[in-house]
Formats: sequence, C-alpha cells, structure tokens
Amino acid sequence: MAVLERIVDAVNSVVWSPALIALLLIGGLYFTIRTRFVQIRHLRNMAKFLFSPRDGGSVQGMTSFQSFCLALSGRVGTGNIVGVASAIAIGGPGSVFWMWVIAIVGAATAFVESTLAQLYRFKSDGIWKGGPACYIEKGLGQRWLGVIFALLTVVGYGLLLSMVQANGASSAFENSFGFRPIYVGLAIVVLLALVIFGGLGRIAKFASVVTPIMALGYIILSVVVVCINISEVPHAFASIFKGAFGIGPAFAGMVGSAISMGVKRGLFSNEAGQGGGAIVSASTSIDHPAKQGLVQSFSVYIDTIVVCTATALMILCTGSHANPALDGNFVGTTQAAIDTVFMGWGNIFVTIALAFFTFTTIVAYDVYAESSISYLFEPYKGAGARTAEKISIILYRLLLFVTVAVGACTQAGVAWTCGDIGVGITTWINIIVLIILCPKAAASLKDFEASLRKK
Repeated sequence: MAVLERIVDAVNSVVWSPALIALLLIGGLYFTIRTRFVQIRHLRNMAKFLFSPRDGGSVQGMTSFQSFCLALSGRVGTGNIVGVASAIAIGGPGSVFWMWVIAIVGAATAFVESTLAQLYRFKSDGIWKGGPACYIEKGLGQRWLGVIFALLTVVGYGLLLSMVQANGASSAFENSFGFRPIYVGLAIVVLLALVIFGGLGRIAKFASVVTPIMALGYIILSVVVVCINISEVPHAFASIFKGAFGIGPAFAGMVGSAISMGVKRGLFSNEAGQGGGAIVSASTSIDHPAKQGLVQSFSVYIDTIVVCTATALMILCTGSHANPALDGNFVGTTQAAIDTVFMGWGNIFVTIALAFFTFTTIVAYDVYAESSISYLFEPYKGAGARTAEKISIILYRLLLFVTVAVGACTQAGVAWTCGDIGVGITTWINIIVLIILCPKAAASLKDFEASLRKK
C-alpha cells in the first residue's frame, strides 16, 4: 500500500503541477480578451437571466435557476471553508485578493465552457445532455477523446471523489457528535437514493431548494460574525491588499506565496475549466447558448467572491488565523472564528455546513457521471441501446451507493488522490479544447449581443 501511495502521489504531482495552474490562468485571460471582458460587461444580465423561463415553455430540461443551483452545488464545498483558511494560513491575507482575481478570470472560462455545452449537445429520453465530451466530439471531431473524457468523469467524479466526500461528512459527524461512520454512510446512501432515483427533474428541484438555503445560511452567519467585529473590517481589507502586493515589512516576501495559494484555492473552489459546470449547462432549456454561459459565470462569482470572501472576513476580523494553537488546523480556524460570537457552536455549525456541502456535491457529481454514461451510448440508436444505457446507469448508481458507504467508513487517501488524477487529466483536456473552440463561443456571444440590440 505504501508503494501504491507513493506512485499515486507522484502521478498526481505531475498532473496537478504548476503547469496546469498556469494553463488555467492563461486560458482564462485569453477567454477574457476574446470575449471582450464578457464577465464584466454583462454582470447585470447575469442576475437577470438567472430566472429565464424554459425555452418555448418546454417542460423538459432544467431552468436557468435550477442549473445555476446544481452547478453551485458542485462548486460550493470544502474549498469555501477549509480551502480559504488554508490559503490565508499559508499565503497570508493577500491570497484572498488573488482568489478574487482568479474568480474574475474563471468567470470567463465558465462562460466559454457553458456556452459550448449548449452549442454541442444531444437529447436522451427527451432531455438535453452533453458537456466537454460532447463538444470534444462534435466540435473537434474526436469521439475517441470524448469517450476517454466521459469515462474519466464517471470514475473520477462519480465514484472516487464521491467516496471521499462521504468520508469527509462521516468524519465530521463522528468528531462532533460521536456518530458511527457506517450509520452516516448509510444515511447518505438513503438520501442519495431518494434524490437521484427521481431523475434529473428531482435532482434539479432538490438543488434549487437546498443549495440557496445552504449558501444563504452560511453567508448570514458570516455577516453576523463580521458585523460583531465591524471595527476590524478596515484592517482586514488593508491586510488583504497589502499582502497581495507585499506592501509593508509584515508582508514583504509573501507575494509569491499569496499569488500561488490564491490561484490554487480559487480554482479548487470555483472549478472553472474542469468541465462539471458545462455538463450541467448542457441540460438547461434556454433560448440562447450565451445566456447559459452568463448564468454559469455568475455561479463562479457567488462561490468565490461571495462565499469565500465571507469565510475570509470571518477569519481575518476575528484573528483566528493568528492563533498559534490552530496552526495547521484549517477547519478549526473557521470554527474558532464562529466561536468568538456563537460560543460552543462553531464546531457544530461547521460540521453541519460541511455535511450539506459534501452531500450536494455528491449529487452534482452524480449528474456529471450519469450524463457522461448517456454520452457513451448516444451514437447507438434503437431500443437495445436505450435499454443498455438504463441498465448501465442503474449499475452505476448501485456501485455509487457501495463506494459512498465504504468511503464513509475508511480512510480514503488513495481514492482521493486517484480522483484528483482523473479530474486533473480531464481538466488538461478540457482547457486545451476550450482554447481551440473559444471562437465558437465568442461568435455565439456576438449573435446574442446583436439580438439584444434589436430589442
């Protein structure tokens, strides 16, 4: 096992090397320029189109708001609680500024991948599906690469990372309430079954109710903590900007670390360029592809600019990041910040928040995987192919339930790293494909802007 861990870690370090971070950043800058700063010019329209009706009144597919919530389910997670605390601890307060920067750049990436997902998609059982695998095949004419992407999505997102998310939830409940991991795992399996066996419609409705409540509750609590410490807010923002550019002796020499951690944790949190948001976007029924691109850009802003900033301000205003007793304890840093106002409740609240975050993330991962399975069968017409697709999805779901239950009861370090490798490989493929196909998304944006001018 030790040899296997070393091999997996070595492969992961290559896949998730600084080169991939640089490629995501360069790609985001290219998309920003190519779309003429779409994520800034159309900021007002992002919120407006969030509640666009289904195209032509169709009952099939998700609404813009449902797809926004489902994509947000995949984006909002441990990165917003643990990732922000680790970025501040390692890169200093300045890392928060660079998280903002990568969110703005990532919003352009989200626009391109989600618009392409709308341009290149297919219908399965009357429902639109697609994503990176689909625009790899239809946009580049390379089905073999699309198949590889789809398989990696099923294994990486659908099974391995879902397994580890369950482990995180069960560990949190065991630490806080003493619940046995097997019971937590079984509870997650039952809830998953109730949600995903209802199909995409039930998943979309679930996400549109739970995700806003989950995110809003966390933001409100953060605002309360910050308001209690309102006198520290100017100092918190000052430390963010000074740390970002190394202004002052306390921040000298930390610029490189701040940029590195801000970029890494920002990308980890908002997932722009990894392809998950594109899979969700393909299933949305909307009257223009560029509209969906704008909606998904907005989800990046909510994840990083709003939720991550809420965590950062809590930590900086309460000074929990400067507590030497919490050195390396990133979850504890956020818990301690909440405890300064809600004494004794920090641990409980963070545990419950993490449980909701991880569960909704597993639900989003399931959508990624099932859409990828449908893609694999899409070229084969006839009742036999449809039956084989349905059987494959049922078998996948059963396997998902087993891996979630097992993951809740075991230390899933190798599984987490294997999942990271799978997702990392798909990210390499996706970002390169996005750069090649970006002109198609830019052309769709021009067509959309022309239609707006006619109104």
